[in-house]
Amino acid sequence: MTAEIAEQPAVLGRLAGRHAEFLDQIRAALPEPLAGTALLARGSSDNVAVYGRYLIELTSRRPAGLAAPSLHTRYGADADYGGYLVVALSQSGATPEIVQAASAMRRSGAVVVAITNEPDSPLARACQVTLPTGAGPELAVPATKTVTAQMLAIVAVAAAFDPGVVSAADLAALPAAVERVVADDAPARALASRWERAGRLVVTGRGMAYAAALETALKIKESARVHAEGLSSADLLHGPIAALDDGLPVLIVAGGERLAADEAELAARLARIGVPAATCGPAPGADLPLPEAGEILLPVLATVRGQQLALAAALRRGLDPDAPAGLAKVTATH
Repeated sequence: MTAEIAEQPAVLGRLAGRHAEFLDQIRAALPEPLAGTALLARGSSDNVAVYGRYLIELTSRRPAGLAAPSLHTRYGADADYGGYLVVALSQSGATPEIVQAASAMRRSGAVVVAITNEPDSPLARACQVTLPTGAGPELAVPATKTVTAQMLAIVAVAAAFDPGVVSAADLAALPAAVERVVADDAPARALASRWERAGRLVVTGRGMAYAAALETALKIKESARVHAEGLSSADLLHGPIAALDDGLPVLIVAGGERLAADEAELAARLARIGVPAATCGPAPGADLPLPEAGEILLPVLATVRGQQLALAAALRRGLDPDAPAGLAKVTATH
């Protein structure tokens, strides 16, 4: 994981250079008129799909949602996808149910776009358009560079509807911002030390940050064998907060200016009930500090910090973060 985390500035720099190319590919393929967008994925790619759902509904002004692969592979769903854009995400491009569902949705009238690290994969062959992330071989089982690469590719999909969703300046600055995070893992090591005895924790965020919270929780589960639950901070208040106590830490992932008041209110409420909390964001004093990046790209930086935290937590527990027990790089769900 260490080496692949360190590769992310270069990977994202290459992808940022292809942003306009990807945007044009999507624009040329879009259904007219667009009925909506469905995102199809599993695992870490599913967390990227959550990010994409927010971005694409915001920019397309049409409904965007997550598709359920088993509806096609187990229930034989035959929905009409005429007028739909389907974005299928898979690092390997080889997960059988994703390939099968993408093929079924294409037959049902959708324009299907693959975002994958393997441009010659079964998924790429099943789709009309492929956006190759070009992250290079990823050997550690927990995905890192392929995740943030998918995130930047999904930004290009969203930008096909509204190019102004992310500025050229923010895109150009992203690799250097990620480099700053990668170059200083001391905050992640310090938080992993502080929470070393925690057998469970919650990672929470709202809006664009929700995806980063989900992905951070997954990485901690995979790498450190700690039961980490990713929750929308709004959902956290709708019941789960009752299960929190002084032995269940909460990491709050910042989502930008529009959510700052919500995050401050949540932190204050957690403090009142004695729940240990930490923050990941650009505000002064954050436990896991981030450079400023704009609210659209901030989740990419938060995802990298989450990778560092998972890695540090695994190493403190004497675990091999690259090869978690019981996991394989490609999970063949059907």
